[in-house]
Amino acid sequence: MLIGVSGDVGSFSEEAGLIYAAKAHSAKHEICYLIDMDGVLAALERNEIDVGIFPFVNYNSGIVWPAFTAMGKYNFMPIDDLQLNVEQCLLANANVTLNEITELYSYTPAFEQCKGFINQYGFKLIDWGDTAKAARDLAAGILPKNAGIVASAQAAKSYDLQILKQGIQDIQPNITRFIVVKKAK
Repeated sequence: MLIGVSGDVGSFSEEAGLIYAAKAHSAKHEICYLIDMDGVLAALERNEIDVGIFPFVNYNSGIVWPAFTAMGKYNFMPIDDLQLNVEQCLLANANVTLNEITELYSYTPAFEQCKGFINQYGFKLIDWGDTAKAARDLAAGILPKNAGIVASAQAAKSYDLQILKQGIQDIQPNITRFIVVKKAK
């Protein structure tokens, strides 16, 4: 089974994809990292994946608008949904301290889930389209060395970044619902 997710390696969508593969008892599965919801639904329409998974609502920050924008452009059928407790973390390069960070890169829905933390420090926010992609790009030297990233602990592990603060989201649990879709017949 080819599972398309709206994120990069280390994303919450990847985690949802792995949970779905286990739930579907799919011993043979492959995750395709399609970064955004439009990419997932376009790949589904082109028969490049069997199912697609992406977030559509967070109980704290509300509707994930890019999901609804993408859903309006494609024909698909929902087949399942998953709930995931999303723990947001502040990630940085090794040897960078919290006081050195002035800019955060991530995805707007992640920023929305961490307003209290962000407001406490007054960071400049830069939407990078995906939490894990921001982590990957920091590790690759594409983003400024002293940038901070809002992403998962798994993204820190995947890209060898340090976790400066864990659980920076405003509420706990921080539940995000993911929709699982297949091509409409």
